[in-house]
Amino acid sequence: MNVELENNILALSRKLLENMDTAFKRFHHSKEEGVRGDFHTEVKPFADEVKTATDAWRESAVQWVKINRPKNLHANQIETAADYLEVISVQAFFPETSKKRFLDQMQSVEYILKSMILAIEQAGSQHGSER
Repeated sequence: MNVELENNILALSRKLLENMDTAFKRFHHSKEEGVRGDFHTEVKPFADEVKTATDAWRESAVQWVKINRPKNLHANQIETAADYLEVISVQAFFPETSKKRFLDQMQSVEYILKSMILAIEQAGSQHGSER
């Protein structure tokens, strides 16, 4: 087992969950206030941060899933979650964003990130690797 790869995925998954929390709060702010985020000072820096973490997570997570083949997690789910992450990181700043679609995508991404963390933790305990 590549413990370094797993630790990297765990760290990135947790960071992305934090980014999701930030996006969720920002979405509510945009909806309540009816104010768009400023592109250069808010939207772009946040979207860039999420994209950097997402790209690294996507690459590592797909590799891990292909090697370990967890029952309830597939490479296409990783790709979809990564795509949604990038969309969410931008849409959170716009009051006209569809609430239903935004929340559905958030829920989907959160499920995949948490499933990834759980799959790695379970694989680690099955292999008896030190964490």
